[in-house]
Amino acid sequence: MASRGGASVALEVVDAWWRAANYLSVGQIYLMRNPLLDRPLEPDDVKPRLLGHWGTSPGLNLVYAHLNRAIVERDTPTLYVCGPGHGGPAMVANTWLDGTYSELFPATTLDRPGMEKLFRQFSFPGGIPSHAAPETPGSINEGGELGYSLMHAFGAALDNPGLVVACVIGDGEAETGPLAASWRGHSFLNPVTDGAVLPILHLNGYKIANPTLLARIPEAELVDFFRGNGYEPLLVTGGFDGEDHMAVHGRLADAIDVAYERIGAIRGDAAAGAFDVNAARWPAIVLRTPKGWTGPGVVDGVQVEGTFHAHQVPLAEVRENPEHLAMLEAWLRSYRPEELFDADGRPVADLDALRPRGELRMSATPVANAGIVRPLDLPPTEDFAVDVDPGDRGDSAESTRVSGAWLAELMRRNPDDVRLFGPDEVLSNRLGAVFDVTKRVWAESLHPLDEHLARSGRVTEALSEHLMQGMLEGYLLTGRHGLITSYEAFIHIVDSMFNQHAKWLESATHVPWRGDLASLNYLLSSHVWRQDHNGFSHQDPGFLNVVVNKQADVVRVYLPPDANTLLVVMRHAFDTQNRVNVIVAGKQPAPQWMTHAEAEAHVEQGVGIWAEASNEPGYDAADPAASVPDVVLACAGDVPTMETVAAALLLRERLPDLRVRVVNVVDLMRLQDPSHHPHGLNDLAFDAIFTKDRPVVFAFHGYPSLIHQLAYRRTNHANLHVRGFVEKGTTTTPFDMLHLNDLDRYRLALDVIHRVPGLAERTGVAEIADEWHAARAAAREYAYEHGIDPDWVTGWEYESR
Repeated sequence: MASRGGASVALEVVDAWWRAANYLSVGQIYLMRNPLLDRPLEPDDVKPRLLGHWGTSPGLNLVYAHLNRAIVERDTPTLYVCGPGHGGPAMVANTWLDGTYSELFPATTLDRPGMEKLFRQFSFPGGIPSHAAPETPGSINEGGELGYSLMHAFGAALDNPGLVVACVIGDGEAETGPLAASWRGHSFLNPVTDGAVLPILHLNGYKIANPTLLARIPEAELVDFFRGNGYEPLLVTGGFDGEDHMAVHGRLADAIDVAYERIGAIRGDAAAGAFDVNAARWPAIVLRTPKGWTGPGVVDGVQVEGTFHAHQVPLAEVRENPEHLAMLEAWLRSYRPEELFDADGRPVADLDALRPRGELRMSATPVANAGIVRPLDLPPTEDFAVDVDPGDRGDSAESTRVSGAWLAELMRRNPDDVRLFGPDEVLSNRLGAVFDVTKRVWAESLHPLDEHLARSGRVTEALSEHLMQGMLEGYLLTGRHGLITSYEAFIHIVDSMFNQHAKWLESATHVPWRGDLASLNYLLSSHVWRQDHNGFSHQDPGFLNVVVNKQADVVRVYLPPDANTLLVVMRHAFDTQNRVNVIVAGKQPAPQWMTHAEAEAHVEQGVGIWAEASNEPGYDAADPAASVPDVVLACAGDVPTMETVAAALLLRERLPDLRVRVVNVVDLMRLQDPSHHPHGLNDLAFDAIFTKDRPVVFAFHGYPSLIHQLAYRRTNHANLHVRGFVEKGTTTTPFDMLHLNDLDRYRLALDVIHRVPGLAERTGVAEIADEWHAARAAAREYAYEHGIDPDWVTGWEYESR
């Protein structure tokens, strides 16, 4: 239902809404009963544990009320992104006043019992969190960790023409690196096809225990800061020295009107082809009010309002201290609740004028709540597959380049809701085929020598992993699809962003009215084993360790061994919802092992025995347990797979009677116990593949401890020996990187000799071991003398039987 476009709302109504939201915010922090103060407050009316934060709430409520006025008067769809991490009381209060909260949570009715439930549940066991969590209608930004609000806002604006994303940024949050990288996010917006972001910097002067930087710099510098970032700032200051609230309402109302009008003018100019990137300045509002405004001024002789003491709970001893209890009651009554709620606890009818109708309510917007806008048209992968001859495997191809062609077709088929993000690594990671379909979006000046830049591109690149992931998250959280590609080592920069998003997804699955979201997909390339040219700083596969510790229902890790398995994994990832899919694949020429049909089957199984690379007479794929090998050579990752297959060939050539089974793992979570992860193999299937009692030498892409962490409950874990990255790196050759970390083919074959019982004592085996040790030493000596690996390494080719 549309709202009443053009209706004028008196500022007295705005003030009443603000007071009502403030009252509800304080009530959530403090009260568990007596919500309307029908009788004097008693200690038992107050929660025994006072959690939540007051300091930022009045400013958030003020902005919310004024945005409601703009929506009612203009019919402009608006999304409210709450940056301050502790703004939960304010956001919940406004969603209840909007009526949305009671619609989505019918037990929390829009009356006295509902108000009491609203108060009691906040930061209470069995209730709701203190942040603007997934349980908060209209929210896409929890703020558990600060710094992501503005990048989320810019991501939400992409492909949402007509939308205004109002992003309130706390001045503490404004000190973070991720937020600092976000100010120029408008450089990636097209005013015709995208929405607009209205940053609202709320300067209340303090963070937890210190003043904030932007609140203390001279105003002229603050204006220069915004102008330097491409904005025309609108300054609103008020609430100090007992100033009348209505004066502040008037100034903020004027600023918001000007901001919406400027946004409309920029959109109009762009639609008419008159958008001048060098002259156009987007509006931004700088709102300066006291921290904890309208709360207790002085408590126990200490100034609270307007200082960091207002950050959390201004009155901390309400149940024990009668003076504090009296101050709390006076504080609540200062909002004149009898004017705001009727005798049954319902918001008074006068507030209806400030409540947008239907989906124009910021708490009810489908942009935030509805989930996926439309399913993807996924291209078939067989059209892009590498031709692999089952009789002559091992031909070379660049896996990510192959998947890049499929990704380009995906973007061609879905021109409005798929985007690719990367920190200047799209071309480096061999995904350049996308530029045959689209360009990098760029709203700044264009130069004649620029390549792949356009006003309307669907690839976003800036040298900030934070900004790229944050914009992708905002895009996903508002119903679209995408991918971020990065060098493997530097995705660690967003470890905590991944944590926050994974937690959001896990929590959101328990909120029935939230729609499904497209998965957050990572394609990590330029990985640890082929960063030999960049050296130790670029060699780190540890993001996988971070990922697997999250909730099993959310995370997936894929290590495709070649291009065709990467294609199948990519298609699968884009076909999932409510997940984080981490895909690690190389970009360098590498052997190709599987036909497309084999790759599809292998990805479906997640782990499989590669009989052709094995030396296991009598093996039956229909009954793997019927044959028992002497040793299992397992692998996960493209380079470890090549070394494992090479080690198996060494063993076949020199120890032909040794029964060797080669196992490849593409879905890492198959190793975990099924009680811990839904992809985990059951014990019977796991034992059939890895055996119950035979040595397992596992060549792993990442840190060896991760395999032990995943497989520790398995029957044969005691016989599991893992090789992987052990923090030995430098600028060297590819094979020497493997040698440094004992992951090369010779080391794997030597491990077999040492771990198969009695094998090392057999006649002639010691001489074979000496040969392999000598080959390792010779490879290193050659590399250190010539700067490249020897021909017997670089020229190695797979030889099928």
